[in-house]
Amino acid sequence: MSSVFITGIGIVSALGIGVEAQREKLVAGKSGLKSAVFLNSIHSNTFPFGEVPYSTEQLFSLIPVNTKLQQSRLQALAALALAECFTYCSPVGTSIRQGLVNATTVGGMTDIEDRYFELILPENQEANTDWASGLDCATGTEHLARQFGLTDFMTTVSTACSSSANAIQYGARLLQQGILDRVVCGGVDSLTRFTVNGFNSLKNLDKEACKPFDANRNGLNLGEGAAYLLLETEASLQQSGNRPLAVLSGYANFNEAFHPTAPSPEGLGAFEAMKRAIEKAGLLPADISYINAHGTATLNNDESEGQAIRRLFGEHVPPFSSTKVYTGHTLAAAGAIEAVFSILSLQHQEIYPGLPFHTPMPTINLVPVKDFRQLQLKHILSNSFGFGGNNASLVFSNYD
Repeated sequence: MSSVFITGIGIVSALGIGVEAQREKLVAGKSGLKSAVFLNSIHSNTFPFGEVPYSTEQLFSLIPVNTKLQQSRLQALAALALAECFTYCSPVGTSIRQGLVNATTVGGMTDIEDRYFELILPENQEANTDWASGLDCATGTEHLARQFGLTDFMTTVSTACSSSANAIQYGARLLQQGILDRVVCGGVDSLTRFTVNGFNSLKNLDKEACKPFDANRNGLNLGEGAAYLLLETEASLQQSGNRPLAVLSGYANFNEAFHPTAPSPEGLGAFEAMKRAIEKAGLLPADISYINAHGTATLNNDESEGQAIRRLFGEHVPPFSSTKVYTGHTLAAAGAIEAVFSILSLQHQEIYPGLPFHTPMPTINLVPVKDFRQLQLKHILSNSFGFGGNNASLVFSNYD
């Protein structure tokens, strides 16, 4: 397949705003998990959250471009990450076709939740609710695309926790099929009572920091954030002069449709997604230097993903870890956030530890990287597996 180059990245998470803030915390092994301050929920102090440590008003004040975006937390997170993404690259002429593939699961639900209880009061029955029309998933994408001049193509992906990994794959296909010259792909989600209550009803939230791949894991920690990658073709590079940060060398999606909320115990979908992504990159499993695992720390996910990793790599499993202990599970943003972390690993030849970890799962006996490690990395596999059995894997490679 024709090469897809990554020339820009932007990110906001519980670790802070911007790429450098992320790496500083990752290298130091400092998690962003803590009690929520800005989430209006009875569970704010019950569970640790990967909450971005700024109010919505503060986030908007930090956006370095004039914005006409609706004043929603989701839009603020996305705009900050998008603005940083464009700092990596040179402006291009109007002849370059560029678009946005955006992923989200909840859209502007945070704002709807906050205002709903006001609107149902008898005295507010005649209130104007036109503002709500701008908070659905697709309209939010349109607003962002127009703000950043990405209007030749725009679409929204919502496949639960694999959303932004699928957005990146979709963007790559748009380039390889000649529909666009460059495309911004990624995702954004903000913390909402809806998602907190939903995962709590599934008994999937840990009251302590999550423990991916540990035998004593007890659930995930929810987070929020946004991340975007700028993908370009070789022809676009020749015109822009941008220097690639990495190459998206392979990708795959496999939907096993095993269960609405649980993966298959043997990890069929995860296995096929990883296997096909590696094959698309023209590689063998032995060529993978590191796996950024989905690793949510739920009982089902880690068992399923672990079985798939063991089946694909046998006794030669490369170093792997989950970075969700740093950011929480950011749902639709997770794939893009972890794509940025994978690119940072390639750039700096380093792996970020999957803390805390104590006891391997007896069924697969896999031990993730527990300490910050520097080593030679050439190809990184990044996994994002969602509800409904929607599994996505990406392969990032060094740009030589």
